[in-house]
Amino acid sequence: MLAGINHFVSPDFYVQMIPDGWPKPRWLVFISGFFEILGGAGLLIERLRKVAGFGLIALLIAVFPANVHMAMHADRYDAFSPTALIARLPFQAILIALVWWVACSRRKHNVE
Repeated sequence: MLAGINHFVSPDFYVQMIPDGWPKPRWLVFISGFFEILGGAGLLIERLRKVAGFGLIALLIAVFPANVHMAMHADRYDAFSPTALIARLPFQAILIALVWWVACSRRKHNVE
């Protein structure tokens, strides 16, 4: 959820990650940040956990092209090493698996 909040605090950091030619990059940053916050909060509530998890998985898949774009244009991103940008690509699958595991977990860990 902190990364989602950061989309609103430092949107320019995320705008630079949007592939060239995509419409309204700033709005895309705000929309993705909103859904990161919403999904993270949803994972904390048992009755919403599964739908929130599937939403976060959809979001992770939706932002994957931006991660590929960053890896292909590593010279544009001083804050990240080319190695980190490439390593980030398979890490996305790990994040998806982790979200799936949490979303489908039958254990109770409510914050309600």
